[in-house]
Amino acid sequence: MSTDQAPPTEAEDETPPPKRGFRFPSALTVLAIVTIAVWALAFAIPAGEYRRGDDGKPVAGSYHQTKAPEDFVQRLNDLFLSPVNGLYGIKDGQSGQVAPDNSGDLYGSAAVFLFVLAIGAFITVVFATGALDRGIARLAHRLRTRGAVLIVAIMTVFSILGSVEGFAEETLGFYGLIVPLMLALGYDRMVATGTIILGAGVGVLCSTVNPFATGVASSAAGISLGDGIVLRLVMLVVLTAVTILYVVRYAHRVKADPSRSFVGFLPGDREQAQAAATGADPEPLTRTHQIVLVTVTITFVFMIFSIIPWAQVLTGDADATPYGWELDWSFAELAALFIVAAVIVGLLARMGEKKLSETIIQGAADFVSPALIIMLARGVTVIMNNALVTDTVLHSMESTVADSTSAVFGLLIFAVNLPLAFLIPSTSGHATLAMPILAPLADFADVPRALVVTAWQAASGWMNLWVPTTAVIMGGVSLAKVGYNQYLRFAAPLLAILFVLICAFVALGSGLS
Repeated sequence: MSTDQAPPTEAEDETPPPKRGFRFPSALTVLAIVTIAVWALAFAIPAGEYRRGDDGKPVAGSYHQTKAPEDFVQRLNDLFLSPVNGLYGIKDGQSGQVAPDNSGDLYGSAAVFLFVLAIGAFITVVFATGALDRGIARLAHRLRTRGAVLIVAIMTVFSILGSVEGFAEETLGFYGLIVPLMLALGYDRMVATGTIILGAGVGVLCSTVNPFATGVASSAAGISLGDGIVLRLVMLVVLTAVTILYVVRYAHRVKADPSRSFVGFLPGDREQAQAAATGADPEPLTRTHQIVLVTVTITFVFMIFSIIPWAQVLTGDADATPYGWELDWSFAELAALFIVAAVIVGLLARMGEKKLSETIIQGAADFVSPALIIMLARGVTVIMNNALVTDTVLHSMESTVADSTSAVFGLLIFAVNLPLAFLIPSTSGHATLAMPILAPLADFADVPRALVVTAWQAASGWMNLWVPTTAVIMGGVSLAKVGYNQYLRFAAPLLAILFVLICAFVALGSGLS
């Protein structure tokens, strides 16, 4: 089913060219600008270092200024090589400098880069089988006479997908299905918009093991992906429930009195609603589709199992000795897991060697953009590292953090990331850029680094529920034929409620740490 109106006539097709004006740049352009700005700013920031402990963490109070390690030509070379260093730069064990031909530990984001491409390949193969689309269609059709249950079901599924694998841009493919179904139930287009955007968005906000948010941030912070997962799970349950209740309440209000709709009804909506209500049953899930959906579920469940530090979670001791059956996987193993899973799904769906290969390549290609964002953002940290200004930035904030309570520290981290999320709506790019600076501050405030990750992703997720710099919002309201200003009016009260709840959770997490 489609929400599109009839094909345009020739007169309708002759639309005036768009007016020239300011367009907010893409995340790649923003990061390129940030790279140049940070490189120039590094000349004005004094070089300095903290003394590191045996665990590699900076020792509070040990900061001292030092001579800049590079001259202008070397810094210019760092700017030129920043994308390369951001991918596979090697940090020298003696000097601490990062360069692609050094000997030492990998500083670049190659492992995360490949992991993102592997996720892209896997997701694209799954969608190519038609199993996920048909599964959602079957669920929606069975619940078509129970509107509230349908909204709860879709939003719960989308929230879980958002929390586990960053389900965001993928939601754009579901408007053609969900909008007519909501109209058929007597709701308006805003109900469909809220169900999709807010359902998936609150899941991303409360990411538990989302590789594009929690995974990238945890990697940059130097902690396990499973650290802090208990707080994030509680947030996921509470905030998802609040969001669902908000949308269901609005849906009931519109159904009882259509004049209270924020968007009204477009010409043809009633006819589309009638057609959706009397349409034929969606095609049933084939045996192959069922097997694919089970395989997808097993893959994500196994991913969650493989990265959780079970001994720490079950005992509550951060220094607990891992159980013998713990896998302690990281991005390298997870990349391999999703590549293998993509092949298995393709084989189970009998896609054929040629189609499977093309789909995997296409999937990886579709996810090159977020992978490049990660690479560029990591390149920014290389510039700061080689100029020895990162510790100076930390030192400028150390006194403020040291004088604040743990609860205030968590709220400060949340607040600082709000404007950053507007400038860099990409969660992976934002995390890679911010975490190397923000995570060490937790050591000074005597709170876990996992709390910084939770506060950061809450800020990023909250902003991405409404900012016009993300394709999920602007593309979604366009597909649903809902005005952006109308969406803001609809979502504003919920955004305020979520803001207060996030602050409460972050303060509670800080206080209990």
